[in-house]
Order: sequence, then C-alpha cells, then structure tokens
Amino acid sequence: MSSDTRWPGRGGGTIPRRQLLAGASSGFGALALSALSALGELPPSAGSTAPPRRVRSVIFCFMSGGVSAVDSFDPKPRLAVDHGKPMPVPVKPTMFNANGTIMASPWEFQRRGSSGLPVSNLFPHLAGCADDLAVIRSMTSPANEHAQANYHLHSGFSLAGHPSAGAWMSYGLGSECREMPGFVVLAGGGAPLGGVGVYGSGYLPANHQATLLDPSAGEPVPNIRPREPIASQAARMRVVERLDRRRLTLTGEDPRLEAAIRNYETAARMQTAVPGFVDLADETNETKALYGMDSPVKETVEYGRQCLLARRLVERGVRFIELTCLPRPAELGQIGNPWDQHGGLKTGHAEMAMQVDQPIAGLIHDLKRRGLFEETLIVWAGEFGRTPFAQGSDGRDHNPFGFSVWIAGGGVRGGSVHGATDDLGYHAVEHPVTVHHLWATTLHLLGVDHEKLTYRFGGRDFRLSDVHGRVIRDILA
Repeated sequence: MSSDTRWPGRGGGTIPRRQLLAGASSGFGALALSALSALGELPPSAGSTAPPRRVRSVIFCFMSGGVSAVDSFDPKPRLAVDHGKPMPVPVKPTMFNANGTIMASPWEFQRRGSSGLPVSNLFPHLAGCADDLAVIRSMTSPANEHAQANYHLHSGFSLAGHPSAGAWMSYGLGSECREMPGFVVLAGGGAPLGGVGVYGSGYLPANHQATLLDPSAGEPVPNIRPREPIASQAARMRVVERLDRRRLTLTGEDPRLEAAIRNYETAARMQTAVPGFVDLADETNETKALYGMDSPVKETVEYGRQCLLARRLVERGVRFIELTCLPRPAELGQIGNPWDQHGGLKTGHAEMAMQVDQPIAGLIHDLKRRGLFEETLIVWAGEFGRTPFAQGSDGRDHNPFGFSVWIAGGGVRGGSVHGATDDLGYHAVEHPVTVHHLWATTLHLLGVDHEKLTYRFGGRDFRLSDVHGRVIRDILA
C-alpha cells in the first residue's frame, strides 16, 4: 500500500493514509493507559474474530526429551520374544552409536476402555482416558538431535527463526482473552534444548511470540508487579504514546512498532490479571487432588499446577497454552530433556510418567465435567521416540523414524489409532506422517484452512504445515 493512499473521510472527503495513521496512533498509548487504571473496560481485539469452529484453545503437553513409543502407546510383542538378540535389520546411525541388542519393554500393555486402545502400565491414569485419545503411531522427524528436533516439532522447520505453532495460531485467530496474550508457555520446566527460540514468533509480528509464565516462581512473569507508583507509570506511558505517534507520523506503516504497541497494551492488562490468575485459592481441594496436587512427589504437584492453570487459561479464552516438563529429581539443575533416558530407562521413564500421568488425566476429566473438552484440543508429543534396541544395557537412543503422539478433545475420534510401525517399533510403515500433518490437523479443528494461513517472508509464502502437511482425517470424529 503506497503512502499516498486515501481513505474516505467525514463529509465525503478523503484522508491521506499517513494522516489517518498519525491520528489513529494517538489512541495506542491511551489504550494501554486505560488498561492500567480501568482493566476490563476495553473492547475486544479486532483480531479476536474467528471463523466458526469446534475447538477454541489448544493445550500442548510437550514431552521434552522423547518418550519411548514401544513402552507407552505402541506395543511390540516381538521385543519380548527377541530380547537380547541383535537387530535383524540395518541400524541407522544413532546419537551416540553405543547400540546394544533388542530390549523388551519393562512395562506390560493392556487394552483399555471400550475401544480397546492399548496403553502400557507406565500410564495408569491416562489408561483410564483411552477412549478419549487418538494415537498417531507413525510420526516421523528429519532430526535426530534435541535442539533441531525441538525446532522442527514446534515450527515445522529444523532451524531457528521460524514461528512456533502457538505464534501461528495467535496470528491466525487472535485471542479471545483481553487480559492475557494469545500464546502462553507455563515455563516451570524452563526452556528445552534449543532455548526460548522454540517459542518465538520468527518473522510474524512480535506480539505473537510466547509469554513465559512460571507458576512456581514468586513473580510468575518478571517485572509483572509495578516498581513505581501507578501515577508515575501512567505518566511514562503518556510519553511513550507521544513518541510512538511521532514515529508513525514520520514512517507510516511500521509493523515492529505496531507490535510493540500491542505488547504494551497486553502487558498493562497483565499487571492486574496475572496475580489473580495464578492464585488457586478459589479452586477446591477436590479439584486440586484431581490434578495430583496432593501428591508427595513435588514434580507431580508442580506439573499438576501447570495443568490446572492450563484449564484456567482455556476458560479465559487464551488460544495456545504449552506445558513444560520439570527435571527429574536426580537431574536437578539439568533443564531441557528430562525424558531422554540413554541409560536407566525404567527408572527415568517411571519418574517422568509419575510427574505427568495423573495431572494430564485430571485435566481431561476436569475439562469434560466443565463442558470445555469439546472446545479444547490437547496435543501430547515429544520431539522423537526411542529405539527398540538398547543403548548400553538399559537405555534407549533417539528414534525419529517412527514414534507415537496423541491428540484428544473437540472433533477427535477417541480410542482410535492412525498408522503403524514395523513389528520392532523402529520405522513407520503404514501411513507415515510428519509434524506438518499434526499441525494441519490442529488448524483444521480450529476452523482454519492450513493452506491459506500464510505469511510472506523473503519472497516466499510460509505456512506452519509447509508444503507437506495434510489433515489426518481418519482420527476426526
């Protein structure tokens, strides 16, 4: 759009675009200022309007480090039969190449629910939700290293610089919540390997990047509480507003400045909203116990808190919420990939399942009893799976060639399975899919055509599903 574009004005005249922007910009700072003094009085964001859809919010339970599919949702009886034998097929290079023999699962599988969906004893609480889960057993990834795989899972690309899925969904649909951003990461577990860039907005406007909120910290968002009297802060906001207006008068369109203005507005509203949001005093003891918050295991309590807060964010209309796994007790201070058991698989996976199993099952039950399950999509995934053969004697290395993820919620055919791996659980052999298919399906359930949600950058129209994704229709209700 050129700088001399003219718009209809009052009395039948026209207004030059620069003049329109200059005049309109005078309201940006005032919106943030009014949010400081009278939260809740602002009209809904213009970006909050969305097409008709079943799902309104997404909760992404990211299992950082890589869960073993053959120990969780993809039973392989042959592993027990051939335990201790060498692999009968060629083995591709692994992360450490300390490859051992075939390793049976330490956990038994049972068919659960009316659907008969197999779930291992590793997840006894989620087993009770089997009829709600659609398991994708044929997920693949091009990346075999944590940081690259984390970027690929989140953005569809293995390199930094592309928008995270939550940023895409915030950009495409906006947020139905005025007090909170459209993309929130409950960051009690910290950032995975690859850093906070996995939550970034890439080339999308910066107001769509994740806001990291640590519910276990004394201050959930740094500097969320004003460090100065409200009158002083309001005066500074007026100065910022005047500078923004002058800048827009000189430059016209400036997406970075416009994104910064929106971030100011959201931050102002969050100052009042966040402290009340993380205060669980209005939640009953029964509800907290449902999420495992009465557990003697600290990690279960903290992950349960994340799941309960995710439900509260869904109630407020936040578009995309990501949960983070906490480090194992034996690995305190080591943040990034707590499901990554290259040794001690039985102990490590058991500790991690203890952390997330009851809280996620409690989240599903709580959403259902509050009438929110059909409006919410839960995505459960790690960046890759683990090998059917041992690393050393009792661990498993990375396996990106065939692993399991699941989704549950509105529009999903619970108790269903898509795809299959070979009889060893090594390679996807039936209906293999990529993360592009997963996010294409997620967008479809949100009412968005994944092929039309694009952003032009560097001369190319990018999209979350890239050019490979398609909707996985056989797991849709």
